[in-house]
Parts: sequence; structure tokens; C-alpha cells
Amino acid sequence: MAVTVFRGGRFLLPEGVRTGMALVVRDGRIEAVVPEAEAPEGEVVDAAGQWISPGFIDMHVHGGWGHDFLDGTVEAYLVPAREHALHGTTTMTPSLATASFSDYQRAVRAYREALPLNKEGAQFAGIHFEGPYFALSKAGAQDPAWLKRPVPEEYLPLLEAFPETVRVSAAPELEGAMGLGEELRRRGIVAAVAHTDASCATCEEAFMHGYSLMTHFYCAMSTVAKRGYSRYAGAVEAGYLQDFDIEVIADGVHLPIDLLRLVYRIKGADRVALCTDAIRATGLPDGEYIQGSLENGIKFVVDGGVALRPDRGGLAGSVATTDRLVRTMARAAGLVDAVRMMTATPARILGLSRKGRLAPGCDADIVLFDDDVRVSRVYIAGQAI
Repeated sequence: MAVTVFRGGRFLLPEGVRTGMALVVRDGRIEAVVPEAEAPEGEVVDAAGQWISPGFIDMHVHGGWGHDFLDGTVEAYLVPAREHALHGTTTMTPSLATASFSDYQRAVRAYREALPLNKEGAQFAGIHFEGPYFALSKAGAQDPAWLKRPVPEEYLPLLEAFPETVRVSAAPELEGAMGLGEELRRRGIVAAVAHTDASCATCEEAFMHGYSLMTHFYCAMSTVAKRGYSRYAGAVEAGYLQDFDIEVIADGVHLPIDLLRLVYRIKGADRVALCTDAIRATGLPDGEYIQGSLENGIKFVVDGGVALRPDRGGLAGSVATTDRLVRTMARAAGLVDAVRMMTATPARILGLSRKGRLAPGCDADIVLFDDDVRVSRVYIAGQAI
């Protein structure tokens, strides 16, 4: 079997930054991390002083480069997977926004067809349903026409029909949401709090009923509110008080650097995952686009590189890539922990035991980049992209 040896760089290993080391890859897996002098013969990849990192894991992404996964075509999966890989993403969780059941069926069918054909892009780690069980008051850029409350008669057949589901985002204050959380936990699916107007107490109750993650923290989410002369904590405060994992869109637009610093200082790198929430317009110029499927989606605009609802009254996802997230979060947390939030933490949340670390037995998903997080090389399962 062919052996590839990575050397000459600064390795971001689980135990910290190391130099003078060599990473040995055989048959798509990391075989060993050894001192350079002990490296076996093989094809050498000389990093020339760059950072050598685990591949980036994007656990919340809707598409890019003119495609949305809800388009329901194979191309809608393969093109974003390829393009996001060029920015360092080696694993992604395709996310489906609120839509009709028929749109979901078409999108998942295309996912199944794309899975064996995806040879040159970020690997797929299952489907994330972002909705349709959301609070109307916090719909954000989600299509309100499809919002509903979770009832077993609907979500049980959906979960049976789509075994690829690895995550569901929902508002816990809706009638039936606690039961949904328990069912997701029973099936080993990540239940996430999202698009919610819930109180802190309701979110803490949801944690006891299976909800373990908060989707795009701060965004479309309740926080401290004043009623009468008293103030009441919301979902954001529950995210800090309870042992929730949280994901943040660290593009510098959804959350400014000071809030990213706050999130990091309170929760720490092991509880914070970075995500792009990237939409169709990612990689494209400013203009008007469709969110969701081309057939049934809703309009949004990109202005100055920021995705906005048509009335420009709120954000509508992002046009970020994972390298941008790491670059931005490094200003708030330092590069080492920023990478951890883009690799090891999402891997743990999604249960991807062979991803997110440069360690023996892990998949050889590897990214090389410079001090400005400009990606130069990407390897998925040991193969250069």
C-alpha cells in the first residue's frame, strides 16, 4: 500500500502544536505521528513551514456556488461539496431549511444518489433538518408557510423515511417539542434548539428531554427581555447556564468579535463549534437569489457580501467558507482553539470518531494553510483535492 508522509510543518495535534514531526498516511488513514527521523519511506508532502491541520468539519451548510441542497439534484450536492473542499472543508452535514415534505423527499433522494459519486468534494456526514418546527416570531429567513408544531404522526414517518438524519433543529417551546427531543435522543440523532422564543427555563427543561445543541447561537434566538419592571432570561442565557454545545456563525457579521470572545471565554473551545450556514450565493457576486429550492424557495439578496432578507431587515444565512470562520475566530480565541472549534468539537458533537484529529486510526483528512489561514492543500482520506 502507498505511504504518504507529511512533514516540514507545524502540526496541530490533539496534544498541541508540534514541529519536527512526520505524519504517516496509509490507505486513507493516519497510521502514525512520529519524529521526522523515524518516518518511513514514501511520497513526501513538504509543508514548508505551513500549518498542518485536521480537515474542517462544517455541521451546518445549505449549499453554495448557485446551488441549494433543497434543489433536489445530484449537482446541487456535488458542486458545493467540491467548492467548499477547496476552502478546507473535508466533511459537511448538508442542511435542509424549512420546506414541504415533497421537497424533503426530493432532496434526500438526490443526497443518496450523490453519496457514491462524491469523489472530489467534502464527505457527507448525514442530513440536518433545520425545521420545520420553529416559532413564527423567530422564523428569520425560514419560509413561514411551512412552519408547524411537531406531532408524532408526522415526524415519526419522516424519521423512518430518512434514516440519513443526524440532526434536527426545533423550537422547544412548541407543543410536542419535548417528545420530539426524547425521540431524537432515542435514535441517536442530535436535537438542537433553534429559531426559538423560549424562556431560559423552557430551554433548560429541553436539555433534560434530549436537546444538546444550540443552532447558530444568538441568531433567531430569545435573550433577556423586560416585561413590566422585571427581566427574564431567554435561550441565549440557557446556552451559557446549561451544558449545551453551541454552534456559531463566526463570519464576523452574524456575531462581532466581542461576542465571539464572550462565547469562547464562557463556553470554551470544547463546547463551541463553528459553522458556515452557507447558502446558495456563497462564492457568487452580490445580487438577488433564492433560498431553498429554486421551485419553492423565497427570495433574498446579497449586498456587500452579506446575505439579507429582501427588506434588509435581517440576515439570511451566510456566504462564508470554513477558512474564513477559522480566520475570524482566531482573532477571538487564537488559532489553535479556532481550529479545534472547526474540527474536534463538531466531530464529537456529530459522533464522528475518526474525524477532527490528527491521530493514529483517524481518517487522513488534512488541510495545509499559512498564518493568514489561506488554504494551499486539502486531502480527504489521504487523496489530494
